[in-house]
Amino acid sequence: MRAFCGIDWAEGHHDIAVVDEAGQLVAKKRISDDLTGLEQLLVFLAHAGDDPADLVPVAVETPRGLMVAALRATGRPIYPINPLAVARYRERHSVSRTKSDHADAMTLANILRTDAHVHRRLPADTDLAQAVAVLARAHQDAVWRRSKATNELRSTLREYYPGFLEAVGSKSSTNLANAVARELLAIAPTPAAGAKLTKARIAAALRRAGRERGIEQSALRIRQALQEPQLRHPELVEEAFGRQALALLALLDIECRNADSLAEATAEAFGQHPDHEIITSFPGLSDSAGARILAEIGDDRTRFADARALKAYAGSAPVTRASGRSISITVRRIKNDRLAAAGWLWAFAAASHKSQTRAHYLARREHGDRHQAALRNLFNRMLGQLYYCLQTGRLYDPVKAFPNQLPPPAPIGDLAA
Repeated sequence: MRAFCGIDWAEGHHDIAVVDEAGQLVAKKRISDDLTGLEQLLVFLAHAGDDPADLVPVAVETPRGLMVAALRATGRPIYPINPLAVARYRERHSVSRTKSDHADAMTLANILRTDAHVHRRLPADTDLAQAVAVLARAHQDAVWRRSKATNELRSTLREYYPGFLEAVGSKSSTNLANAVARELLAIAPTPAAGAKLTKARIAAALRRAGRERGIEQSALRIRQALQEPQLRHPELVEEAFGRQALALLALLDIECRNADSLAEATAEAFGQHPDHEIITSFPGLSDSAGARILAEIGDDRTRFADARALKAYAGSAPVTRASGRSISITVRRIKNDRLAAAGWLWAFAAASHKSQTRAHYLARREHGDRHQAALRNLFNRMLGQLYYCLQTGRLYDPVKAFPNQLPPPAPIGDLAA
C-alpha cells in the first residue's frame, strides 16, 4: 500500500495524518516538537507502511526547523508546500472554509497523493551548502538591518543637525555606517558640541576610525564644516535630539559589527565549498554575493530541471499572459526574494565592469530597456550561464558567454542615470 504523510506544523506540537492511495485516512496523531515527538513520528510511519526501500513522502508547510532537519536526515522525500497553496486545496473540500489542524494535515497528505509531481522536493543540499545558506542569509539580514538603522539615523540628523551630514558626506552621498562618521557623531551629537570640537579631537577620532592618510587636512575640513552657521533648535530640544541620535548610533554600531562578523564567517564557509571557484569566476560575484547565490540555489544539481526553471525561481524570467487576442509580458512577482535581491546586486556590479557584461547592459539600454529592465535581462542571461557552468563544472568564459559583445571603450558612467 502506498501511503502519504502530511504534517501540520506548529510551534509546540505537530498534527500528523497518513492517507492511502484512495485518499482514505490511515492514521492520525499529535506529537510534540522534540526528540520524543520525532521517535513517535518514525514509529507512526513504520506502522503506516514505511519501507527503507520506499520511504513515505512527507508534506509540510515549512522547509526549516529541527523536525524538518531530522526528517531530512532519514533520506525520505520532503515537500515544503506554500501555506497559500494549502488554503486553496482546502477550499476544494470545504466551501464553508472551516479549518482545523487535523484537516490541514490531511490536506497536505492529499496534495502529495494527487499532485506531488507539480511540487518541488526539498533539495538534497550538502551540509556545507546548508551552513553557507544560514550564514549568507544572516549576513544579508544584517546588511538590511544596518541600512535601516543608517536611514533612521540620517532622518533624525536631518531634523536637527544637517551640518553634520554635510561635514562627513561627499558630494553625492553620506554613509553614516562609515567608521569615521560614527566616531565623530559619538563625540559631537549636537551642533553645539560639534562647533566646540578642536582639530586635535577630530584627528584623534579619524585615527580611531582607521584613517592613516590626510588626517590633518580632513580634520581641518570637518572642523570648518561643523563651525558653519546653521539653523538650530532651542537648546533643550537640541539636547533631546542628541540623546536620540546617540541611541540610534549605538544600534548602528551593533549592526555594523554584526554585518562585518557575519561577512567574514560567510566568506570562510563559502571558500570551502567546491562551487566557490566556479561561482566567483563570474564578473560581479564576490565572496559575499556568490555566497548568497549559492545559499538560494543550493548544490543539488537535480533541483532545477533546466536553466528556465532556475530563472523562473529567481524571478528574472518574465511572465507571459495570453488570453484570446490579448498578450502581455510582465515582470515576475512570485519569486525567491533573496535570490532576486542578490541577483540585482550581481547584475549591477557586472554592468559596472568594462567588459562584455557592460556591453550587454548598454546594448539593452540602446534597445529601449530602462535601467531596471536592462539589469534584469543581464541577470537572466548570466544566471543561465551559471547554471550551465555548475552542471558541467566549467569556469566562466566571457568570450563564449557574450560572443557578439565587445568591451565598451568609453569610461564607465553612472548606471543609475
